[in-house]
Amino acid sequence: MTASSSNFAFEMDPEKSIITNTETSENHKTLLAAIKAADLEEILSYSGPFTVFAPSDSAFENFSNKSIAELLHANNKRELRALMTYHIIAGKFSASKILKAMCRGGGKASFTTVQGDKLIATMDGVDIVLTDSNGNTAKITNADANQCNGVIHQIDSVIQPTKM
Repeated sequence: MTASSSNFAFEMDPEKSIITNTETSENHKTLLAAIKAADLEEILSYSGPFTVFAPSDSAFENFSNKSIAELLHANNKRELRALMTYHIIAGKFSASKILKAMCRGGGKASFTTVQGDKLIATMDGVDIVLTDSNGNTAKITNADANQCNGVIHQIDSVIQPTKM
């Protein structure tokens, strides 16, 4: 896990919003399309603070091209919105805040997503690992990309709520 945004495929401007910085990313085109299709663009432009666990384009490719392509259709907006809001928690949680919560929790921390289900954070060596309600895991690969309305942590997998 890297504690800065320097490994992102772009430089994030901490004075700009989550959505503005995602729009300039070369590594989050699928995420941006999903955010827009789920009607979350305005919220991530102005509201906050939020912590976004942002799957990279390669994470979406591994998720299944067919699944994400189907979810991007207008008739699947409810399911897509559930999936995308499962990647967001209210508040600004830097990697150090996540680590502190894990220390208080005996090596484990639980976070309620905007979608309503829980994510569990644990450590695997030096990496923070998120486990979804289905037992799938995602590793934070780049941490603490600060935004004017929150923080983005890039993850290597798409996590899923229990129900979409």
